[in-house]
Amino acid sequence: MGINYKEVRMRKLTRVVAVVFLLIFAVPSTALAAEDEGSQFANWTLMADEMGDILDNSYVLYQSGDVEGAKKEVDKVYYGYYEKLGFESTVQAFISGERAAEVEYNFSAIKRAMTEGDDVLVLSTLEALDVHLHEDAATLDGTQSGGGGGAFFLASLGIIVREGFEAILVVGAIIAYLIKSGNKDKVRLVYIGSLIALAASVLMAFILNALSGANGESQEILEGATMLIAVIVLFYVSNWMISKAESAAWSSYIEGHVQTSISRGSVFSLAFAAFLAVFREGAETILFYAALLPNKTADQTNMIWLGLGIGCVLLVILFVAIRVFGIRIPLKPFFAGTSVLLFAMAVTFVGAGIKELQEGNLISVTSISGMGTVDILGIYPTLETLIPQLVVLAVTVVTVIIQVRRWKKTRMKLEESK
Repeated sequence: MGINYKEVRMRKLTRVVAVVFLLIFAVPSTALAAEDEGSQFANWTLMADEMGDILDNSYVLYQSGDVEGAKKEVDKVYYGYYEKLGFESTVQAFISGERAAEVEYNFSAIKRAMTEGDDVLVLSTLEALDVHLHEDAATLDGTQSGGGGGAFFLASLGIIVREGFEAILVVGAIIAYLIKSGNKDKVRLVYIGSLIALAASVLMAFILNALSGANGESQEILEGATMLIAVIVLFYVSNWMISKAESAAWSSYIEGHVQTSISRGSVFSLAFAAFLAVFREGAETILFYAALLPNKTADQTNMIWLGLGIGCVLLVILFVAIRVFGIRIPLKPFFAGTSVLLFAMAVTFVGAGIKELQEGNLISVTSISGMGTVDILGIYPTLETLIPQLVVLAVTVVTVIIQVRRWKKTRMKLEESK
């Protein structure tokens, strides 16, 4: 009997998936969770009290003229408590991402006001931050009190669905695109890119966990840089796809090749886009669960795992739906729709990436009063995030207009050649 190499490759791929899956979801409950330093606090309110004391000391230093020392105390609260001890991730899980983003910008606003010497704004923002921290702490203590696990199930489900949604959209759209364009043999490269991203996420989770103790700014800058690299790749891929959205343009593209295949560079870009989409969410998701799991009752822990499991199932269903129904959509609307999706992701990643750089003290913060936050879309109330997003949006519009004109020229050439 001959060897079925296809079956052997599938077995190897299955084993790799199983190992990566085990690594990803074993890490939060073991190595990272074991180092949890938040266990010294009986509840979130006590942690908020300690953060408040440090903020008070920051104000004392500011009044004495030690601006840099005061800003370091603010960073100590943000990096050493709010982020590292899981306050931020728990707020995102049990309250909302918008609330966490609002509080994060309070930290940035305080440091900006200190630099500018605005005494009134420093005091008012410090007071507002202290109020927000205690309000959120009271909400978290109330939500997590008792033995019930319902709230933890919803929080866990929300984390995996929210963090995995964007990655599934990008990966699913790229795979459906490859199949629809006659390049089914290239799909495995996207899967490989995604699997590598999952493994890299585990490694990055360890690195980020270590950096949060030594230099929180480095963590934020690293995350922001990753997102901005993703913006470049997504924009390139979406521009390439939309150039083939017109059926006549696609026919012309195919006729210009010996076979129905995408160039090596384009395949790499598609696989890299899938890698970045998964990698961008993976490490952060692991850290969220690392903060959520410690110091829970058996019932609460079981509900967290149940929420994770059901969330993974929902993401698989979403992936299958994109792949199945995406293939059935006519060529032009599918290519155009996929391009628009990736363009939108690029705009979202610009805002989120710059926000991370702001939290890393690399970019300043100029707040826009009266404007809210839409965390899922990467929209934040600062000029530094909105202006680049508007620029990317404008470039996208110009790109689409240019491609539409090219479609018309391609159709005219084809009609003339008939």
